Amino acid sequence: MENSKNSSLSKLIPVMLCFFAMGFVDLVGIASNYVKADLGLSDSQANIFPSLVFFWFLIFSVPTGMLMSRIGQKKTVLLSLLVTFASLLLPVFGDSYMLMLISFSLLGIGNALMQTSLNPLLSNIVRGDRLASSLTFGQFVKAIASFLAPYIAMWGATQTIPTFDLGWRILFPIYMIVAVIAILLLNVTQIKEEKEEGKPSTFGQCLALLGKPFILLSFIGIMCHVGIDVGTNTTAPKILMERLGMGLDDAAFATSLYFIFRTAGCFLGSFILRKMSPKSFFGISVVMMLIAMAGLFIFHDKTMIYVCIALIGFGNSNVFSVVFSQALLYLPGKKNEVSGLMIMGLFGGTVFPLAMGVASDAMGQSGAVAVMTVGVLYLLFYTFRIKK
Repeated sequence: MENSKNSSLSKLIPVMLCFFAMGFVDLVGIASNYVKADLGLSDSQANIFPSLVFFWFLIFSVPTGMLMSRIGQKKTVLLSLLVTFASLLLPVFGDSYMLMLISFSLLGIGNALMQTSLNPLLSNIVRGDRLASSLTFGQFVKAIASFLAPYIAMWGATQTIPTFDLGWRILFPIYMIVAVIAILLLNVTQIKEEKEEGKPSTFGQCLALLGKPFILLSFIGIMCHVGIDVGTNTTAPKILMERLGMGLDDAAFATSLYFIFRTAGCFLGSFILRKMSPKSFFGISVVMMLIAMAGLFIFHDKTMIYVCIALIGFGNSNVFSVVFSQALLYLPGKKNEVSGLMIMGLFGGTVFPLAMGVASDAMGQSGAVAVMTVGVLYLLFYTFRIKK
């Protein structure tokens, strides 16, 4: 029994390091700001970088699920790390617009490959009820990389750390070294993968899985989760500016507050989900978000608005892990295809902000909150479809 635990732990460490590498994609936010300043770009030119990430999820998620069926999950994760390595190597040679465009495209492609393949790879090590908590812990590890990126770039820009004349771009070789370690560790780790039922699915057969009601419900659930996530990041500061007259620099703290509670929620959720059923914890999380959305309609007090933002951060922190694990457990013989479909749902990160923009133009930031509330209500409906 003890040997079995040690064996699982030795396999978990390289997989969790891959989750850390999954967080590299979030450096695009801070990096695009520095590139904008270095090259004197307009907002529309600089905003192309982060938008590329969601675009590649739409294009590559399902094909990656099909690729996994042919070469296996571990090899697909290794491929994703190699693509990520290439994306981090390019900025070492400069930060011209075309070079950074290629770099961020590769970063998005690598992340789409990784998000699709790493979650089902983890399901070969951790099974059953513990899968949701392990996926949540993986999201917590990923969040650490997301948190560190702005600080490393800032330290590089201010010469607080040795940069070898790279300035803020020292961020890329530092993360590149971690990617190399992840490649080496995962390559020597033996992970027995469950064989899929029947022949690998075609593209049409993958999409046809959306014809199964619970898979479709889960796909929309992932879209709502990401929509609320991106929506809160963009809308929270605007609410403070609209209702309290705060400047952008002061209001930006609202985004940091969201991330703080989202990360804390991932960490605590990995333990809570070991003691509480996914359905119960998911229901509590959704109710927290629903209360927060109601609060954002009502309150004009800074403290109460902050409380609402914190509740959304904590409540939304475990939605992805529960929905993803429920979808995998529903069709265990089609993990690769299901994973590709669920990750394609991250495209919700572009759909929701567009709808929120139209709504806020029509009725202020309450319109944006209304769009997010629709997403929360859907997740409440989804709660009753989760198996105990």
